[in-house]
Amino acid sequence: MSIIQTVPEDEATGEVAALYEDDIAIFGYVSEHAKVMALNPAAASAFDALTGAISRSLGVRNYRLVTLAAAGALDSQPCLLAHGLFARKLFDDAQLERIGRDFHDADLTAAEVAMMDFAVKVCTDAAGMTDADSLVLREHGFTDGQIVDIALAAGARNHYSRVLSALGVVDIVPPGMPDELRSALLG
Repeated sequence: MSIIQTVPEDEATGEVAALYEDDIAIFGYVSEHAKVMALNPAAASAFDALTGAISRSLGVRNYRLVTLAAAGALDSQPCLLAHGLFARKLFDDAQLERIGRDFHDADLTAAEVAMMDFAVKVCTDAAGMTDADSLVLREHGFTDGQIVDIALAAGARNHYSRVLSALGVVDIVPPGMPDELRSALLG
């Protein structure tokens, strides 16, 4: 729970109420991260538009894998839980648990692992990256546009995760998420 004072659900109006309603449609409840980010609804909507554009361009599966790798590198509890929940639409729980524990050993393609390694490096050593990092992705068949999208997805998650960490945001475990999956995602 963050120290940031948020708008109570029963007092939300306008854009804040709309953001809360979106979260209820997605999760069945209003997440702590949505409550905090709703203090600047224009920024929250802009971030959603950015990540939506990246996801549509990169593809949902690749977007989720990049996001999980980035959130894991940043140890972002809210992002790991939310995107772990979303990823359950793409992966069965057993594979998602393997991805959470070690994506190098999760029956992913070599291209997917390279993409996730790139995302981790964006979040842990962006200043140390060189053309060689992008060339690895090109060697795995990614186009220049996809390489940009991978960097954008990792950079966007880096931004959001760090903001949530800076504000002390901790979310509840989504209802229905198995303990084994939660444990694998959160380490």
